[in-house]
Amino acid sequence: MSPVSTEKWQNWAGNQQVTPRRVQVPRSTAEVAEAVRTAAADGLTVRMTGTGHSFTGAAIAEDLLLRPTGLTAVRSVDTASGLVTVEAGLPLHRMNKLLDEHGLALANMGDIQEQTVAGALQTATHGTGRDAAGLASQVAALELVLADGSVVTCSPDERPELFDAARAGLGALGVVTAITWKTVPSFLLRAQEAPMKWDEVLARVDEFDAANEHFEFYWFPHTEGCLTKRNNRVAGPAQPLSKFKGWLDDEFLSNTLFGGINKLTHRVPGAAPFVNGISAKALGARTYSDTSYKVFTSPRTVRFKEQEYAIPREQLVPALRDLRALFEKRDWRISFPIEVRLLPEEDAWLSMAYGRRSAFIAVHVYHRDPHEEYFRGVEDLMTSIGGRPHWGKMHTRDAAYLETVYPRFGDFRALRDELDPERRFANPYTRQVFGA
Repeated sequence: MSPVSTEKWQNWAGNQQVTPRRVQVPRSTAEVAEAVRTAAADGLTVRMTGTGHSFTGAAIAEDLLLRPTGLTAVRSVDTASGLVTVEAGLPLHRMNKLLDEHGLALANMGDIQEQTVAGALQTATHGTGRDAAGLASQVAALELVLADGSVVTCSPDERPELFDAARAGLGALGVVTAITWKTVPSFLLRAQEAPMKWDEVLARVDEFDAANEHFEFYWFPHTEGCLTKRNNRVAGPAQPLSKFKGWLDDEFLSNTLFGGINKLTHRVPGAAPFVNGISAKALGARTYSDTSYKVFTSPRTVRFKEQEYAIPREQLVPALRDLRALFEKRDWRISFPIEVRLLPEEDAWLSMAYGRRSAFIAVHVYHRDPHEEYFRGVEDLMTSIGGRPHWGKMHTRDAAYLETVYPRFGDFRALRDELDPERRFANPYTRQVFGA
């Protein structure tokens, strides 16, 4: 294990910082267990961070911060069963390339691949899908270090309640050290991206949901413009974007130019409606096909803050209409598009889609812009219809609210009491969302 050190930690968006008392880099599960036992003897709390892509304080380590950069091994790849076991700190982009080399893939993904596999899983990263659910539904087994320093594995057959709780456990039940993924044979996705008017999208959202394996759309506030995305499997051959087109759309327009736009609207908020109208028109229609993870994910270099809520699927259109009405009432000036995604129900206890088909509505602001009034107004709307906040996105909900929207919330807290009575894995965020 690396020597003990202290250093400031900050997340990607820059809205969460901490200087822990100790920082260590374990290089094996045994070293994680040793670190947990030592911390317990010294009366310290323990958190393992990822790459800092959560906007909440989920990764904040007040005492001992474990960095996962020494836990990146690929333990096994079984192409016959599709079961692949990797250690917690392996970045998703490295796992995607590994899987592709073996003719395998994840069935569904979120839209970035910079996170560690454990960090993405523990916050219930989800993507969009008609049939394929989020990361928590693509796990076959977990290896964890518990608060007493013991190492356990859990799966649907071995400690199934721990498995259902810990798949989206925020690190509150133990330190995840390895994950066994249920992968599928590699596949190509055909992406169809097209601008569309607000009224047409809302009128056809059920049609698009039913007809496409993966459907999502963005609405540009203050305009009638939306950008729809429909991804479906195709036999091939792949027809990827040209290098120039990929650079123009994904690097220049979506990042370089968009970053400049947000610097402008940061200085002149009143320009947001005008520049959003330009943005909605700049990202035009395109169709291409490529390896699945290259279609699911995109580069994101413009820093932002984000809030996302999962609501019952049947509430989506009324909620969007109410959200748009809020823009007119509150006179908000927002330059970032609002993202809408869909997901089938999941069975991990703290998945945002637990037990119900869900729609996800995500709102963003430039990382230097104030977010409080905007996020608070959207949050009030989402919680009025039983919304569940994304564990890695900004929100103000606490245990008193969360127990009303998660049927197994009490079971999770009881399991936490049993496994971590001294709150070895607690931090300010877990105390907010789970109580003391």
